[in-house]
Formats: sequence, structure tokens, C-alpha cells
Amino acid sequence: MSCSVVARLRTGALIACAVVAAGCAPSPAPATTGANAVTRANCGIDVAVDSPPQRIYAAYQPSIEIAHALGVTDRLVQTAFLDAAVLPEYRDAQAKSDYVQKLPSRDELLAKKPDFVLSGYNGVFAASAQNSVGTRGSLHDLGVRTWVLSPLCPSADGLADEAIDPKTVRFDNVYADLRDLGALWGVAGRADEVVTQLSARIAAVRAKVAAAPRPRVAVVTPKDDGSYTVAGGIDFITQIIEAAGGVNAFADLTERRNVPIGAEALIARDPDIILTSQCCDAAYTRADAQPQVDKLVGNPAFANMTAVRANAVHPFLFADRAAGVRIAHATELVAELIHPGLFGR
Repeated sequence: MSCSVVARLRTGALIACAVVAAGCAPSPAPATTGANAVTRANCGIDVAVDSPPQRIYAAYQPSIEIAHALGVTDRLVQTAFLDAAVLPEYRDAQAKSDYVQKLPSRDELLAKKPDFVLSGYNGVFAASAQNSVGTRGSLHDLGVRTWVLSPLCPSADGLADEAIDPKTVRFDNVYADLRDLGALWGVAGRADEVVTQLSARIAAVRAKVAAAPRPRVAVVTPKDDGSYTVAGGIDFITQIIEAAGGVNAFADLTERRNVPIGAEALIARDPDIILTSQCCDAAYTRADAQPQVDKLVGNPAFANMTAVRANAVHPFLFADRAAGVRIAHATELVAELIHPGLFGR
């Protein structure tokens, strides 16, 4: 029986490929008791390796850029689903990587024989998600270790954005992920260097905006049906806005990261500054977000909003809301947009 047939029969924990011919998936990992064994906890799951993984699958923008930043490009068996163009410093590395825009099915993932899957979004392992590759537990049973960026930890394996703990949505959690992945992948020194660089850049922005007024910033995505979603308090952009010297105008909404609202709710909040949230294509740059700006500015209902009157509706990328190695770039960019006088704009 082939892997594809088995996977179509999966239910619940997705017991695919565990009982089929060799080559369907990596063999279960040996007990991590050797001299090079490393164990780190991630979202309530112990992730243990006997030696640095050599076949890494990176799903979503944050994980792809983290892999390049930590210098493991040559170990990537595939990368999937970029929200926008990678940062310039990773462009050459990404060009060398096998890339697919569509997230893999479980069969497609296992066909790559990964020994480690890093995801920039918890939905990859959500049992209810249409594009789930299976729960983390079901993959670990096959010897495939997994990691979810910890600011996105769900309340249990197999869930998505349910009950994200607001206390985990912090820069320190990104730094901890980088150091933990560095230890697991055998590149601890590189991870420390990345953390040092990111934290220094963010600290420099914080110092520059410390005495400035803190405008209210809304991150808004206009939808085709005339409704909108905004970034709530547990979305990582809240931390980026605060480091950049602003306040998320919707920070009090913490039930989910992306909150649907109507035009009336946006008008009532009357943000000082609006950022868009363009997604999802591997070629997108901020220029591709201009149509979202035009849609907001061109809506007569918004003509008297502070951000519109002040010409403070700016193109912005969903990728720059992520909890990954873009955090310094995003903090610098947001600071320039909301405090242009401090940054010579």
C-alpha cells in the first residue's frame, strides 16, 4: 500500500505511514542518550535529537528566514509558503532552496523524508486544518521532530490559534526559539550572534523613540466583501508597534490574532496611523500593498478619520507582523512610519 493511500485513510492522530513499507517516512529517531543528544521544550512538547537534523522542512515565512539566518540552508529539503519576498540578506540562500508556494499535504511532506519540520504558524499541525500535515505527536511517532515558533503556541497539540497565551508573545520568546533551534541544529554560536544583532537593533529603536509621543496604530486588512480584519493584541505586531514607539489601537482584543470588524468599529477607534497587511506571494514587496491603501483612503466613510486626513495610511506586509528574524527590520520600519521626524523621512 502506498503512502498516499494510507494518508487518505487517516483520522484523528493521522496514523499514516507507520505500518507501510520502508522509505515512506524517516524511521523513528533513536533514543537521545548519546554524547551529542539535545532536548528542548517547545509548546509543551519535548523535542529531542541525537544529532543535528540534516533534512529540515521549513513552512511559512518566519521559519524559512530563520533557517537561512541560522546557516542551515544546505540542510533544507524544501521550503513552503512565503507571505512576501524574503529579506535581501536571505535572497541568495532562498534562490538555492527548493520552494513551493502551496503548503504540502502530509504525503508530500513525508515524501521529502524530513527529520525536522519547523513551522512559522501553528495551523500546519492543527487537526482541524484543511492543509494539516498531522499533529506534532503523530509526526514524532514517525521520527520527525517538529517546532512551532513559541509566540504562536496553541493550548494543546493539534490546535491552531486557540488560547494563545499573551505572555508568550514577546521578543524574548523569539530569542529563546533561536537559541533552542541553534542548540538542536548544532549551530548555537550562530544563534547567539543572530540574537545579539536583533536585540541590539531593537534596543536602538527603543532608545530613539523613548521620549516621543505614542500614536495609536491599527493594522487593517480590507476584505473583498467590504469588511475588515485588524491585528489584535496577541498578534506579534503589537510588540513591534510598542517597540517602535506606538500603541496597537486594537490591543484590547485578545481572543484571536486577526479580528473581523466592520467599518463602524474602525471609525470609532479612529487610529492615528493605519498600516495595511498585504499577503501572500513570494514576490510581494510593500509596493504591492498600495491597492489596500487606496481602498481604505478611497472609502468615503473614512474621509474624516485621523489617519486618512493626516495621509498616514501606509502600505505594509503581513510578513512584517511575524515572530521571526524580521522583528528588527519590522521594528525599524514601523518606527520610521510612525515617527518620520526622528528618522529623517
